[in-house]
Amino acid sequence: MVTDEDKVFKALADASRRKLLDRLRKKGGLSLGELCEKHDMSRQAVTKHLVLLEAANLVVTKKQGREKLHYLNPAPINEIYMRWIGKFERAKVAALHNLKQALEGE
Repeated sequence: MVTDEDKVFKALADASRRKLLDRLRKKGGLSLGELCEKHDMSRQAVTKHLVLLEAANLVVTKKQGREKLHYLNPAPINEIYMRWIGKFERAKVAALHNLKQALEGE
């Protein structure tokens, strides 16, 4: 069974897809043509990457007239952050809090 998290990791595993996400992070609302402009790959290849990014919910689209605009959805990345990184930070913050309490108690 492929989970949503698996789809996100698979989507982020490819450098070309990360580059597309970086572009959308800097400026959302890009059309397929605009996304293709700075990539050394065909329009079909960019489309395939976008399909995977959309399946992972990392990219959302909005129709505007005849164009389909693409936007970064940071929520899945945040969920991974909270699961994999946030827990480690909580432990560090708790350790600092305990150290502070111990030092102030002396």
